[in-house]
Amino acid sequence: MSDYIIRRLLLAVPTLALVMLMVFSIIRLIPGDIVDVMVSEQAYAADKEAMREELGLNDPVYQEFGRWLWALAHGDLGQSLWTKQPVIEELKNRFPVTAELGLYSILVGLIIALPVGVLSAIRQDTLTDYVARSFAIAGISVPYFWTATLVIVFMPLWFDWSPPLRYVGWSEGPLDHLYVFLVPAILLGMYLSGSVMRMTRTMMLEVLRQDYVRTAWAKGLSERVVVLRHALKNALIPVVTIVGLQLAAAVSGTVIIESIFNLPGVGRYFYEAIVFRDYPSIQGTALIIAVAVVLINIVVDVTYAYLDPRIRYR
Repeated sequence: MSDYIIRRLLLAVPTLALVMLMVFSIIRLIPGDIVDVMVSEQAYAADKEAMREELGLNDPVYQEFGRWLWALAHGDLGQSLWTKQPVIEELKNRFPVTAELGLYSILVGLIIALPVGVLSAIRQDTLTDYVARSFAIAGISVPYFWTATLVIVFMPLWFDWSPPLRYVGWSEGPLDHLYVFLVPAILLGMYLSGSVMRMTRTMMLEVLRQDYVRTAWAKGLSERVVVLRHALKNALIPVVTIVGLQLAAAVSGTVIIESIFNLPGVGRYFYEAIVFRDYPSIQGTALIIAVAVVLINIVVDVTYAYLDPRIRYR
């Protein structure tokens, strides 16, 4: 197992290198730069060029890329061109908000998906199954940012209530702090639950047809014991893959949801960096997200061996 993890970590190096190269190149293809955002269109061209020279934007691309790689080798993600703050400090301050939102969203998604998926499988082709499958399709099809916008716009009109749009820290009040995450976590969690629910149902149907499950039924075991103790554990093996991918989706999903609900997390920081053409912030945030996705995939693969002892990595 340790050899497998080491090999996966080594294979992650070229993946991350390719991500860095692509992000560094693509963001410079976007029309305009941070100078165009900072100053008005009426500013003198000479002043703009002076600002670009001061910020190092006139240097050849390969020199900028080389400086960034050299800084990364020393654990430095660069300095924001807009706020003049170190990118790593900004991410360190904002990561807890994104991690908390992602955790709540995944928990909401699993709380919805696993019971409903199991119930849909053991009640196949009944009204319960049809309702559950319809809910799963709706969860996958309806964008979470669309439902979030509807909540922001129509809830005050119809129910005279609006979700909180001002972030409250834990020290200001634990209940108020959790209340801030309630609506975005539910909306993002419902979106993430759709694919997990469908996979859970599919795998449960497959496992319930296995011989050892039929033997368990023949022994007279209760439905609860057969489903939870004999069928569910094996059915969860492919589901773990989906959940791992949902962790990555939760991180990327916070880019929009944090902007809608005014949460000061990594996603909102990434969005603002793109709007302001803040190259170091975009590069640093994209790299951290890529590292998180790679590590999540490794953790998912290792979890396979725990859920099914037959799985071993050489």
